[in-house]
Amino acid sequence: MLKKSTLIALFVLLNSVAFSQQVDSNVVDITAIKDSSMAINKTLLFIDSNDIATPDNLLQQKFTPLSAFPYKKNIRPKLVSKYAYLQITLANSDSTPQTVYYFPGTLFDNITFYEKTAMGLQHAGDGTTVGYCSLIMPALSQKTFIIKLDFCRHEYDYIRPIIIRTQYMTTYQSVYKMRKDGIKNVGFLLSGMLFMMILFIGVNYILTGKKEFLYYIGYAFLIMMLVFLYALLGASWGSFTSFLNGYLDVVLLILGNVFYLAFSRHFLNTKVSYKTLDKVFKLEEWILLLLLIAFTIAHYFTEWFILEQLLENIMKIVVLVIGIIFIIIAFKQKQRLIIYLAVGSAISIFFNIISLGIILIGVPLNNIFCYALFYHDMGLVFALASFLLGLTYKNRLELIERTKEQEALKLDVEKKDFERQIAVIKAQQEERNRISADMHDDLGAGMTTIRLYSELAKNKIGDTPIPEIEKISSSANELLNKMNAIIWSMSSSNDSLGNMVAYIRSYSLEYFEDSGIHCRISLPENIPNLVVGGEIRRNVFLVVKEALNNVLKHSKATEVIITLEQLPGGLRLLIQDNGVGIDFDKLKQFGNGLKNMKKRMEDMNITFSIENNNGTLVTLFGPIDHMIFV
Repeated sequence: MLKKSTLIALFVLLNSVAFSQQVDSNVVDITAIKDSSMAINKTLLFIDSNDIATPDNLLQQKFTPLSAFPYKKNIRPKLVSKYAYLQITLANSDSTPQTVYYFPGTLFDNITFYEKTAMGLQHAGDGTTVGYCSLIMPALSQKTFIIKLDFCRHEYDYIRPIIIRTQYMTTYQSVYKMRKDGIKNVGFLLSGMLFMMILFIGVNYILTGKKEFLYYIGYAFLIMMLVFLYALLGASWGSFTSFLNGYLDVVLLILGNVFYLAFSRHFLNTKVSYKTLDKVFKLEEWILLLLLIAFTIAHYFTEWFILEQLLENIMKIVVLVIGIIFIIIAFKQKQRLIIYLAVGSAISIFFNIISLGIILIGVPLNNIFCYALFYHDMGLVFALASFLLGLTYKNRLELIERTKEQEALKLDVEKKDFERQIAVIKAQQEERNRISADMHDDLGAGMTTIRLYSELAKNKIGDTPIPEIEKISSSANELLNKMNAIIWSMSSSNDSLGNMVAYIRSYSLEYFEDSGIHCRISLPENIPNLVVGGEIRRNVFLVVKEALNNVLKHSKATEVIITLEQLPGGLRLLIQDNGVGIDFDKLKQFGNGLKNMKKRMEDMNITFSIENNNGTLVTLFGPIDHMIFV
């Protein structure tokens, strides 16, 4: 029995030695791979530029070393529509079967694996969906594989074959995705902002019925899908990622621009106000749609990737040129509404130029600021902010126009009947109250629902909190409080000094409840009966709110005293705590809290100061004549 075992062991050893002698320098021994290994130097390449290869004659074609192919990082446009074939020989010198994953690179519409056998090429697997394929190697075996690659119709394809051990595949994917976590998070954040914008504009459309809002919803939805899909698929492989990069991204981008042009025409009323610009925008819409149709035909029904690339570049150039024309016309007009949109377009173009520069230079992706997509997203953010400013300004203009009409009507009514004048004033007050009531009933109910659902979600999660849900709940609470303050400032029934003082008193006592800080309020016996408008009430309240927040967060105080004093010619509000005081030398360099407080009070002609006085003392002083604002 011992002799028989010795003979078997000797036979296995001799076979192992013989096998190892057969493995030459062009063969990849997978047992020598620790986790993953680049396979460029041991891979052969054949690109079927003349469309002559078939499974029967493929092995007779001339394969050349991939390492000598100069365009493996950026495939030449004329080769993108052709099939590429990789040939690699793997060996397993281990006495047990081994499985590895073969990842050829990115981006490919289709990936097909063949095994070279005595009978010719045999189908060995398909990696189209996931972007790679598993290869099973029996014990003490050597196999040659042919990998057929169908390039994505994209100008930044590259071939970079990697062999990955099975046990390392999950880690490899995690590391690959982790490198793009920053840009992915930015993409998801921007997608969320665009989704909220869609909801906001949808409400505006329901309330006003203006067609321009429908066009903006279409634009925001298409761009949101583009950003979201890039964030979702940016760190993955496979056919859908290839489809996104090779075709869908262009369609979403160009259709989004068409919708934005239609929105701009209606939003700016170019048909009446800017006739030349209206014709330019209409012409661009038709040009982009026709080019997009031609691009689709070239993509699906021809092999002319150069034509497809040319059409894509023409579309982008058209968008850029019309954008520049729009900016020039806008600044020549010197009208604020059109300038808002022009500034957004200018900033977006600027960031897109940076994005293009990063792509052309080939900046290494060391951090989020090295990603071209990051600057594209930043351009969208500024364009979105510009639109919001423009929308706010337009709404204000419309409100001013309506107010002028109401004033003209009121003057006409005053000449005829004094009581009719009173009715007009009452109607205006009711309008303010109705707006505040609508905000309370509609938006308030919505925000309360969001807060309720977030709390329910936290309760269901139990002991494993999710930061995003915590942020949703916190943001909903904060937004609800801000909205309540806005509603309070809008309601005409609150236009008095007494109401403002009562609101601040109620908020302060509730704010410090259960905080460990005792809050005392000192008021004069007779509060002057003054009319204080919503803008002043809101800004004073926000400054008080910020001051109380600083007391709670930074002062380490046990007591805070809020005092209102009536002085000759004005009112003075003091907020005094007994904490550690404020260290002006250690204020955050880019902190905006104190700057905003001072700016708000300057805008309201109210003096603001902060100093150390046995703690921190914040002082507001407003002359009586400035405090009255009807």
